[in-house]
Amino acid sequence: MEVFGSSGARGIAGTELTPEFVLQVAQAAGTVWEADRAAVATDTRLTGQMFADATASGLAGVGLDVDRLGLTPTPAIGRYCEQEAIPGVMLTASHNPPEYNGVKLIGADGIELSIDRLERIEAHALGEEFDLVPWELVGESREVDTANATYQQSLLDAIDTERIADADLTVALDPGHGAGGLVSPEFYRELGCEVVTVNAQLDGRFPGRMPEPVPENLDDLGRLVEAADADVGIAHDGDADRSVFFDEQGRFIDGDASLAALAARELSAGDHTVAAVNVSQRLVDVCERVDAELALTPIGATHIITRIKELWTAGETVPIAGEGNGGVFFPNHRLVRDGPYIGAKFLELIADQPASEVVAPYQDYHSTRVNLAYGSEAERRTMLSAAEEYVHAADAEISTLDGYRLDYGDSWVLVRPSGTEPKIRIVAEGTTADRAEELATDLADVVRAAVE
Repeated sequence: MEVFGSSGARGIAGTELTPEFVLQVAQAAGTVWEADRAAVATDTRLTGQMFADATASGLAGVGLDVDRLGLTPTPAIGRYCEQEAIPGVMLTASHNPPEYNGVKLIGADGIELSIDRLERIEAHALGEEFDLVPWELVGESREVDTANATYQQSLLDAIDTERIADADLTVALDPGHGAGGLVSPEFYRELGCEVVTVNAQLDGRFPGRMPEPVPENLDDLGRLVEAADADVGIAHDGDADRSVFFDEQGRFIDGDASLAALAARELSAGDHTVAAVNVSQRLVDVCERVDAELALTPIGATHIITRIKELWTAGETVPIAGEGNGGVFFPNHRLVRDGPYIGAKFLELIADQPASEVVAPYQDYHSTRVNLAYGSEAERRTMLSAAEEYVHAADAEISTLDGYRLDYGDSWVLVRPSGTEPKIRIVAEGTTADRAEELATDLADVVRAAVE
């Protein structure tokens, strides 16, 4: 797809992502959707209102009324769409830096659109084929201020509140100045936790930390866990559809370890789970231990959602799915990535034992990541060509499901272009940190040298 990447359409606001482009995407979506009404929401980015205006105009121009929800986490607009049985548009760039913004399209079932639906909308957008209506049929807009409260109540109804309350937990929370700050602090307090926060002010400049919840951005949260003697640290990305964790000692928990711990609780024999091609051996080990099946997809929520639906159609059960970046699905709850809910499910795990003990069985692997920026499409092609040559010369099992993955049995390395930023991403995992670093560095050196 040309417009939609691994998680919607994203770009630097004003240059790569313009109001004109967002208007066209909205017109295309409204043309394809069989609906007379749609919802629009934003995260905290400074350009959100501008793009919300463009989106509302585009939808109204093809005859749809527009419910404007204002600032919400992505799972909150999904919940609203599901409740009202209308599609929606979320303006967010998720974990990208503040200069970015993006467009996520949500169906009337509250779930991000499948690949085939996105392709239809993309074709209309690129071809500028819109069902524009005459002036007397233009849609109307209304403000809706209940989406966050309704969403929070739905979370409380879905979580074992008594179990968490009885544990008397202290939660250190870092919403990263994003939309999670609208819901998560109060939600975890309603669960009976004492909550202390950092970077909880809503600010689309992200002054305290960048939106991506990775260790290098979360030093403040680690210190807060220690200072507050907290039982756990929880961090979201910009639109709060992900959660990552710190243990009670203020140590970052690898997202693959927390996913494995959650999966070990949810999976039973005969179940299926779905993960992206960068799946950790940790999850593979859990599946083998409980006799569950693992299905792999290209990276990105859209691909995982599509595969889960396919498995459901085949009559299979999928109690958990996701990626090691904190984006976990609990499909029996809702087929969405839901940061506050993911955090609450982890609180259920640590109600009986410390976070460090919960993830201890899944600490035998080490991972590392290298991001290599490119400045042009020509550089991108050159870098990927160098990666391909390296891969085919390697003595390892090769997968081309998404980029190139080399599997050495006890370790693996993946190289692929980002679906959201102009970067080549290299991820490696091994039974030792040195092995993971070696694999990532060797491949990164080859790719980097190709354009130097």
